[in-house]
Parts: sequence; structure tokens; C-alpha cells
Amino acid sequence: MNIEQIYTGCLAQGAYYITSNGEAAIIDPLREVQPYMDRLERDNVQLKYIFETHFHADFVSGHLDLSKKTDAPIVYGPNANPSFDAIIAEDGQIFKVGNISIKVLHTPGHTMESTTYLLIDENGKDHCIFSGDTLFIGDVGRPDLAQKAASMTQEQLAATLYHSLRNKIMTLADDVIVYPAHGAGSACGKNMSKETVSTIGNQKQFNYALRADMTEAEFVKEVTDGLLPPPAYFGANVAMNKHGYDSFDEVFNNGMKALTPDEFETVAESAGALILDTRNSSDFSKGFIPQSINIGLKGDFAPWVGALIADVKQPILLVTALGDEEEAVTRLSRVGFDNVLGHLAGGFETWQKAGKEIDTVNRITVEQFAAAVKIGEDKVVDVRKESEYKAEHVEDAYNRPLAYINEWVKDINPQEHFYLHCAGGYRSMMAASILQARGYRNFTEVDGGFNAIAKTDIPKTDFVCQSKVMTV
Repeated sequence: MNIEQIYTGCLAQGAYYITSNGEAAIIDPLREVQPYMDRLERDNVQLKYIFETHFHADFVSGHLDLSKKTDAPIVYGPNANPSFDAIIAEDGQIFKVGNISIKVLHTPGHTMESTTYLLIDENGKDHCIFSGDTLFIGDVGRPDLAQKAASMTQEQLAATLYHSLRNKIMTLADDVIVYPAHGAGSACGKNMSKETVSTIGNQKQFNYALRADMTEAEFVKEVTDGLLPPPAYFGANVAMNKHGYDSFDEVFNNGMKALTPDEFETVAESAGALILDTRNSSDFSKGFIPQSINIGLKGDFAPWVGALIADVKQPILLVTALGDEEEAVTRLSRVGFDNVLGHLAGGFETWQKAGKEIDTVNRITVEQFAAAVKIGEDKVVDVRKESEYKAEHVEDAYNRPLAYINEWVKDINPQEHFYLHCAGGYRSMMAASILQARGYRNFTEVDGGFNAIAKTDIPKTDFVCQSKVMTV
């Protein structure tokens, strides 16, 4: 028996590849399935089952493409009702893979079809669970994502999750290994550890939601307290996972169309395409195609695309650093942004050489910021998360988290200048590009962000004035 966790940091997502005696199972595969196909060929094993823990909201699974390429059936737990052929397993049902068994533990609460898979080894011993979004390391799945579909309140879903954990998960032996679907950074929970594997015993001891003496009411209150609104693209991803999507191969081939500057310009105008520039913030600030949105590929690219663009059907044209085209198209597809019409051949340099119009962002160094800013007189906008802002921020700064820019942008006074920063420059350049695309040019972005500001003598505080905190 072999178990491989295939972890994707950008999405904080874990897929699992399991083999035993010539057969394999894959749990919660990512959208691009070639890596799994390569493993199956390498190990000379047959894929017997594709297990899905639930209808994912934060990424598009590769279950359909993988099933078509291998003829392996897709397995869901009770209550699932996909629009394609799948095995809808019963609670307690056992599936054989080589010399091991995988037992279905229906654990509703995150969603009503949420299912944990218990792996029983060759000796009949409970070895590990693949807990999906039911149990994370240090946390549990948020209970508010399936409210509409389940016709239940988040409190009712949380209560359901409480009983799933106590009746199905906490009854397992302490040495059973826990393999979750996500780790720190995922929006599917609020308190996840950076660790990606643990044990039942460890989680009973350290996971706040598995406290032995916790009542149902206490659990509901703690699990629902402080939940931020889910990213706007989540609903669309659930629909794609439940009802189907275009093959990854087709999406990839479309995105890999190389366009000359003239072709790029024509397609942008005729299709109403959003120009997504995935270069780093430094390169972007020095020159870009007007109206471009910057979301750097070397960061939490896919989740930020989902949060800021939201509409997965939006036509997109890509500008990337040379050699990054394939990665950009692939990572967009993982969160359902399949309508990529092509990319600028040769990157931004070809646009410049063609004599096309370019734009820039007014970016200054932290030294220039320190010399120019007058605390209490000049407006400073901090686009970090509220928790980062509360820990420490520039005195008198306003907190306007990037995730909610589509809400707070309309409150900007275009006649009032402000300084813009995040932690290091990644998020503030996204904000700057969105602001300029919407006609705002009354700001100066600070290179290096608060990480650099913290090393200067600019007054800083952890005191929070509620009127300066963005709440949505």
C-alpha cells in the first residue's frame, strides 16, 4: 500500500493517490489530470475509483476528465445528486482497492453530501481518513457554503457537523491518520494549521472544534463566529463540479493561442475581454497595456482571480512573463476561469516594440513615502486583511481589504489623493491596477508595503479606530 499526498500550495489543496496490489484510487483530484495519468503509467496500476469528498467550492475537480480517460467510476457519498453518472454510495459502504478497503463515512455539515473516507489496511486495521472539508488540521469546514442548496441555516449545518464529528470521526482510534482536503490559506475554514497531516488523537487534543466537553451550542457559536463572506466564485465552482465543464485539454489549447499585438487588440475589443497581466508587481508598475488588471502568478494567483474577477465566464486575455503562459492557463482552469481567449505572443515587450499605448503606476519607495507623508493630514489606505491591520498599522491609516475592493471602490473621492500599501506590494499593485482601470489616478502606491514601512520611523500603532476599518 502506498499513499501520496499531492499538495498544491496556491490553492492550499490536497489530492490523494493510493495504490495497492495493482489498483489505484484518487481522492479529490485537481483539474489537470495528466500528473495522475503519469503516476498510473509509472506504477503500472489501474485506476479503480475516483472518490469525491463533496462538491468543492474553491476549485474545479478533475473527476470528469479523469473518469473519461480511465473509465474509472466517480464515487460520492449520500445526498449527492450530480448531473453525470456516478456511484452514490451508502453510509458504511466498502470499496475494495487491491488489498485495502475504503469505507464511506457520511459526515454532513460542511455540505450535506460531505463524506469522509476511512482507509482500512491489508490487516484490517483503520489506517487513515481522507476527511475532505469535514475536518482540517486545527479546524473544521465552514458551515455556511451550502445554505441555499441545503435550505438550512449555517447554524443548522454547524449543528449537523457537530454530530458528524462526534459520531463518525472522534470515535476512531487516536492513531488514525488525518488527511484533509485543505491547509492554511484556504477560504474553506478560518483557523487551519500550516500542517497538512495529523492524527485523530492530536486533533482531539489541539483542535478547538473537537474539545471533548464542548456542547452543541458552544460548537455552533465557535464555528460560525467570525466567518468572512465566501469568495464570489465559489458558487460557480460548485455548479461546475456538480453539473460538468469543458475538458481541460480544450480549455488549455484555447488559452495557449499566441496573439500578435494587433490580434490581441482586436480580440480584446471584439470580445470585451479583460486583460489579465500576471507579471510581478515591479515589472507591471513600469509599463502595461492600459486597463490591464495585475494579479501576479508568483503568489496566491488563482484564489485572487476568483475573488477579484468573480465571473468565471468573463473572457480573458493573458499577458505573462515569457514561459509562464502554460502555468497561467492551468491555474486559471483550476478555479473555473475557462474562457481564456489567448495570450500576447512574446509578452509585454512585443506590445512596446509595436508602438502601442502603455500605462504605468505611480509607485514610490518606502524612503520617498517616509519623506513625503504627513500623518494625520495625508490619507493612507492599507489593503491588508483586517487581522493584519489590527496587529499593527500606520497611524491614522484606513483599512480597506483588497478582497472587498469591488465594494469600497465606489466610496473613493477622486479629488482626494491617498497613499496605497499592503504587506509587501503584491496586493497593493492588484488594487492599483483595478483603481486605474476604473479611472482613479489620485493615489501613490508604496513599494515594499508595511514590511518596509515597519523599519522606518513612520508612526505606527495597534490601536483600532472602528471608523477606519472596512466591514462588509
